[in-house]
Amino acid sequence: MELLNKLTKDSSRGRKKFAVLVDPDKSTTASLKKLAGIAGKSGVDYFFFGGSLLIHGKGEAQIHILRDYSDIPVILFPGSSLQVYPNAHGILLLSLISGRNADMLIGKHVESAALLRSSKLEIIPTGYMLIESGRPTSVSYISNTRPVPSDKPDIAVCTAIAGEMLGLKLIFMDAGSGAQNPVPYEMITRVRQEISVPLIVGGGISDPGKAGKALKAGADMIVVGNAIEKNPKLIPEISEEIAKSEKRKAQ
Repeated sequence: MELLNKLTKDSSRGRKKFAVLVDPDKSTTASLKKLAGIAGKSGVDYFFFGGSLLIHGKGEAQIHILRDYSDIPVILFPGSSLQVYPNAHGILLLSLISGRNADMLIGKHVESAALLRSSKLEIIPTGYMLIESGRPTSVSYISNTRPVPSDKPDIAVCTAIAGEMLGLKLIFMDAGSGAQNPVPYEMITRVRQEISVPLIVGGGISDPGKAGKALKAGADMIVVGNAIEKNPKLIPEISEEIAKSEKRKAQ
């Protein structure tokens, strides 16, 4: 449980983390090599690898590229049970606790259980919560679930508490790919105050300012995907913002 232990320890010590989300269907060999180089130089902590769809089926080869061109751990962020690649370091075993689709709560997990158990992947049980972002997102459509309303922090808090009580080791609040708005900062703060497991926040984080606000609100880790696909130069800018927030906290 090396990855989970490190995530938990970093959270308890207030160390903020940055993950870059890599969508296999939006990546090429050239873009992955460039991304790995920039991320490695900028101090990115993790690659999250996965997407809502699986069109090209080149996931395993793409993970090889990320591992060959950087030392950053690759953690699977699967959109389905088809996205299990044994050459990653670990996998977020996502239970979509904000929805009521049984397939996303347990069904897909049953389908992939034997495969996951026989793999060398570190399994990280994760409570996944979709948060309303101002527009429909791919993940809400594919999962056939409704997100938590952005103006209902109490629902988010109780959902996160329930996830922790069920034994899930991380809580991941996500506005979704292509989100119009990020997860509300008040909601992040409320959830952070009520759970003891690490809190990951993603979706709609399109610039360093939003990244800094999400971390200040209480996120232990931010995940950025779409904005970096459009502008990889955001990686060092966001990393610098995280470093500044760590410095301010230490003073």
